[in-house]
Amino acid sequence: MPVVTSADGTAIAYERSGAGPALVLVDGAMCHRAGGPMRPLAAALADHFTVHAYDRRGRGESGDTPPYAVAREVEDLRAVVAAAGGAVCVYGISSGAALALTAAATGGGITRLALYEPPFLTEGTDDSRAKEYRARLDELLDAGRRGDAVALFMTTVGVPAQVVAGMRTQPHWAAFEAIAPTLAYDDRVLGDGRVPRDLAAAVGVPTLLLAGGASPEPMRRAARATADAIPGAAYRTLDDQTHDVAPEALAPALVRFFTA
Repeated sequence: MPVVTSADGTAIAYERSGAGPALVLVDGAMCHRAGGPMRPLAAALADHFTVHAYDRRGRGESGDTPPYAVAREVEDLRAVVAAAGGAVCVYGISSGAALALTAAATGGGITRLALYEPPFLTEGTDDSRAKEYRARLDELLDAGRRGDAVALFMTTVGVPAQVVAGMRTQPHWAAFEAIAPTLAYDDRVLGDGRVPRDLAAAVGVPTLLLAGGASPEPMRRAARATADAIPGAAYRTLDDQTHDVAPEALAPALVRFFTA
């Protein structure tokens, strides 16, 4: 398993597959290489790219060095980009899309950028729920109540409470608790929750925003607003897809964009 060392000394684990131009994948909340969508997506892209999937800090086989700062996660991504050759395409989903956007806006190495449903709030959206979530999440994590923090996240993103209660009785729940502190990292990556227009305006590479045609309207609206804030960015929807986008639906869109 390859490992790169980030600027603050944190070991970041990644895996490489396929052949072709370099592509780096950036996960969203509660996901890492062994538990999330990136390995199936990497397999779907391997005929076209040399795909690099990595564990964000605090997850999987990557290390973590406190205190947390978004800038450290940007450095992690840049370290993977450098290991991939220094001039790469980048795809990010959800909070990983927000992280990839920040990296593209504040440094080099990213030549093309594709983002799937960054979970920003749009203008005029009430942000009180997001503020309440942050405060409660921090309270639970500070108290060491990792399981409750995971449950809070899941119910906040729409998983029915009774489903979460059932999940808490399953063996895999311990894996969720192990990475629960990274929920606060994802929340910080989103900043104040709104589309980061200053950062978006600084993105100077071809960019594609994607959303699922079956995703809730706020998700599609946020993706479109992000595209509008990035100079020259394109926006498209993937029919019948949700936030849990299928690799077989996503991969062709990424191939078309990254090889154009």
